[in-house]
Amino acid sequence: MTTVLLIIIAVLLFALIIFVHEFGHFITAKLCGIKVNEFALGMGPKIFKKQGKETLYTLRLFPIGGFCAIEGEDGDSEDERSFNKKPVWQRMIVIIAGAVMNIILGLILMCIVLCSQDLLGIPCIANFTENSKLEAAGAEVGDYFVSVNGYSIYTERDLSFALATANPDDVDIILKRGSEEVFLDSVKLDSTEIMEGRRSVQLDFGIYGVEKTFGNVAKKTFLDTYSIARSVYATLGGLFTGQFGFNDISGPVGVAQVITEAAGEGLKTGIMDAVNNIITIMVLITVNLGIFNLIPFPALDGGRFLFLLIEAITKKKIPEKVEGYINAVGFAILIIFMIIVAFKDVFTIIF
Repeated sequence: MTTVLLIIIAVLLFALIIFVHEFGHFITAKLCGIKVNEFALGMGPKIFKKQGKETLYTLRLFPIGGFCAIEGEDGDSEDERSFNKKPVWQRMIVIIAGAVMNIILGLILMCIVLCSQDLLGIPCIANFTENSKLEAAGAEVGDYFVSVNGYSIYTERDLSFALATANPDDVDIILKRGSEEVFLDSVKLDSTEIMEGRRSVQLDFGIYGVEKTFGNVAKKTFLDTYSIARSVYATLGGLFTGQFGFNDISGPVGVAQVITEAAGEGLKTGIMDAVNNIITIMVLITVNLGIFNLIPFPALDGGRFLFLLIEAITKKKIPEKVEGYINAVGFAILIIFMIIVAFKDVFTIIF
């Protein structure tokens, strides 16, 4: 019964992420006087619909997405309230609003997660395990992490990401000790095998936690959300440099598996810990969705924004047929990629 409840909570939170994204497009379109034909939550057949003054509101069968059908967004329209008839700055706001709303939701959820914690972690060494390699390399209790392999450390989330993606046999670390910086070059840290042929740093130290105040919760909310956004771009860059491979990518199926595992771990200590784990993953998903949508790739919001930016600079509108063809190709590539990732996730879970 508890597992079913957690699955329902996860589905509802995922639906919330999609709703918030589409609502960003919807509300800014309305504020700009642009006609919205349909606002849908979910995909597939309609299971509920309500006709508003001009917008059809629908709930669809599969909770895996949603859309905001704006008049004239994907083709020419003679309606004076259509998307293509509005000034370029208004169209830019509408296009980018979905991603911005996802990031705002990430901030809200992150604040909830932090408020539920007893202490707030900081990237400062509190203790070492026995025979710690980091201590042997010259680190001391009270040292603050400045960077790991050139990746700047502002929060313990930055530290976790940097160490998780580092080569355990060769880690360059910069620490702050008082007013001085301490350089630890080519440190070899203990590691564990997380999958065949892939090792990850095994932490041999603990970090300090500080009491919560309004100020440090607010500051850490922004810093932790920024940390996630940074890690998204760092991961995307790693895909092109070969640091990460295809097996490191997950789609909705893989994400569902991660949510289930996180909930299971949380259940070992209580239902609220399970819910908190799910919310933490939802922060990762919503910020990832927001950042990913800003990438200037055809069919993504970032790609559409790029076309509008070119129009704003050149004062010339890109032919709708040209933009349509480019977006269609980009959409096809994304769909094919998503299908391949989904099959990979299913194969990984089964075998």
